[in-house]
Amino acid sequence: MRKIECIIRQNKLEDVKNALGEFGINGMTVTNVIGCGLQGGKTEFYRGNSYQINLLPKVKIEVVIPDAKLDQVLDIIVKNAKTGQIGDGKIFVTEVSSVVRIRTGESGEQAI
Repeated sequence: MRKIECIIRQNKLEDVKNALGEFGINGMTVTNVIGCGLQGGKTEFYRGNSYQINLLPKVKIEVVIPDAKLDQVLDIIVKNAKTGQIGDGKIFVTEVSSVVRIRTGESGEQAI
């Protein structure tokens, strides 16, 4: 099993979520996060003064999937989150050794 964590633009959340749902991935955790990368930040103006904002709002989506679906899920995320601009985000993939569904006690791929 693999855990995919992707940091994407906020306005791409619905596109990615809907595409994953159509593929059969319905269980996910979504968190509002802030961070910085190559995009650097932006300058805002408030009451005539400029402020440099280095941490930008993003969304983090976390899903755990069977190994067999990894390449397809990565393709879906990239296709639906990509704008071609700096700041589109990153995808991190880690190995998951165990999963247990608390309600039923199921474990392994049956629990995801």
